[in-house]
Amino acid sequence: MLDLQHAHFHPRYFGLAASALALALTLTGCAVGPDFVRPTPAAPDDWTSWRSADDSLRAQVGAGQPLASKWWQTFNDPVLESMVRRALTSSPDLRTAALHFAQARVQRSTTAAQRGPEVGVSASANRQRQSEYGAGTRIIDAISSDRAALVNVLSEPFTLYQGGFDVSWEPDLWGRIRRSIEAADANVDHQAALLELAWLTLASDVARNYFELRSTQRQIRLAREDIAALEDRLDILDARVRGGVIDHLNLEQQRAELAAIKAQLPGLLAQEGAGANQIALLLGERPGALRETLMAHAADDGKAALPDLTLGLPSEVALRRPDIRAAEARLHRAIANIGVARADLYPSIRLGARFGSESYLSGEFSAWGSRTWSIGPTLNLPLFDAGRRRGMVQLRELEQQEAAVSYQRTVLKAWQEIDDALSAYTAEQQQAQQLEARVRSAGDAYQLAQARYEGGTVDFIAVLDSQRSFLQARRDLAVCEGRLNTGYVTINKAVANTQLDAETVEGRGSAVR
Repeated sequence: MLDLQHAHFHPRYFGLAASALALALTLTGCAVGPDFVRPTPAAPDDWTSWRSADDSLRAQVGAGQPLASKWWQTFNDPVLESMVRRALTSSPDLRTAALHFAQARVQRSTTAAQRGPEVGVSASANRQRQSEYGAGTRIIDAISSDRAALVNVLSEPFTLYQGGFDVSWEPDLWGRIRRSIEAADANVDHQAALLELAWLTLASDVARNYFELRSTQRQIRLAREDIAALEDRLDILDARVRGGVIDHLNLEQQRAELAAIKAQLPGLLAQEGAGANQIALLLGERPGALRETLMAHAADDGKAALPDLTLGLPSEVALRRPDIRAAEARLHRAIANIGVARADLYPSIRLGARFGSESYLSGEFSAWGSRTWSIGPTLNLPLFDAGRRRGMVQLRELEQQEAAVSYQRTVLKAWQEIDDALSAYTAEQQQAQQLEARVRSAGDAYQLAQARYEGGTVDFIAVLDSQRSFLQARRDLAVCEGRLNTGYVTINKAVANTQLDAETVEGRGSAVR
């Protein structure tokens, strides 16, 4: 550093400082390292181009109304809407993602602060004594014969008063700070995408667990209805056995069928409790906190006519998925970090200045003769570090390659999830239609078998068989309708239909600070 402390002001000093400043400002226009180029993910021309399932499961995309942004309102279920709304305001998972987003924003502000100068004020008052035989007293032996008198004066304790004003600034010669800010911005985008992904996942998980719970509750309701009907029929058969109309074989067969239905009920009840607990966990509630709300509406079917699918252009869907945006931001951050590492290979300059006062006499501290100052640049030129900086550049380049591979895999996974969701939803729709027809036919067969049994044209085995088929068909339809609802949820998650706008993201990031 060019130190001008205790020196007279001379034009050449200002010329050197001005030259260093001009050189620094000239070099700040460049930034080493590769520039980020936004990748364009591959996308099919239409939804039916990239698919693996049979042609019979091809979704009729483009017909009907578009998917609603708040798709959970499609089911016209106020309890579901309440659960999703509560989850989005109180979920621990969502709050954690919002905290990560807030941290990224603060980190960005901290990184950007490196662009400006550092300004500080310092002051001190130290009581000290110099050694009589220290390095500073050697010159006394050479120039004076009266050493004792001078040493006594120099070694006498005194108080040194110091105060000053410091300014320093490091010009961004090779773009290290700009690349660091670019990486910080990319990290903010990454955390914002993860926040939206957490929001989307939370809404989907609440809806999925809610429909699984309702499907279980419907199976419980059907089982209890079947048990009540079988018990009534058992009473009739028991009366006929006592009257000698039929033998015990028919009665025992009916009892066995009743016991089989009753054996399924405890497992369904345990499954119902686990489903309620899972929803409570998503909402940040204790076990049992939602029991009154979820059980009070257990008798409601909540069955809604789900719309046809209009999903928009494939490329638009891919670009708005938060996981793809997060992978893109991660790639951007990795590329910017290469520039940060490469900038460390080059020299750096720090411009500094200090103005202050120093005196061992308290009364002279503010005197003009007590002034001190220094101004000038400091040059840092890396010569040898055993390959540490070069190794850091190579590490950042490998991280960029990893991020590029991760981005490619994320895009492929997105299309796989979309194709799987469409095929599964179409399959469930077709299966539900067939199961509805099966329930109608099995119900008619059961009634016909009972009538023929009453007329004596068939034995009781035919009644049991038709009864068993009818009960199983109803349970299968209930399970299929539950899967159809969760399939609709999966489609909305796969195409990232639930989005946070910029204002909402900003609000969630600020709310946790």
